[in-house]
Amino acid sequence: METTTKNNHLGRKISRIRELRGMKQETLAEELGISQQAVSNIENSEKVDDAKLEEIAKALGVTKWAIENFSDDAVFNYFNSFSDNSINQGPIGAHNTCNFNPLDKVVELYERLVQAEKDKVAYLEKLLNK
Repeated sequence: METTTKNNHLGRKISRIRELRGMKQETLAEELGISQQAVSNIENSEKVDDAKLEEIAKALGVTKWAIENFSDDAVFNYFNSFSDNSINQGPIGAHNTCNFNPLDKVVELYERLVQAEKDKVAYLEKLLNK
């Protein structure tokens, strides 16, 4: 019986996490203070030293452990099995999405309150002038 060892190519994992985060090599290079070519070399390396891995993890917004244990299969399994059953999202299977920006609604409400106060002041000034 033949057994296969799991590939633990840290450079590929870094590359995949970077791509999933929507980050370009140039951006990661800037975060790390190195060249884009150096990032490319890291992503082509099977091993990365611990100190550099910590730096990269911080720049990517993940933990060193997350990079070391990253798996595409786990990511897709997570998203395929994820369902939100919170009050805001409704029951499982309902695909209600928020189609407005909540901050816009707060600003709109604030502007309406300010206008109501202005109207009140104008009304009171009118009463005092009589």
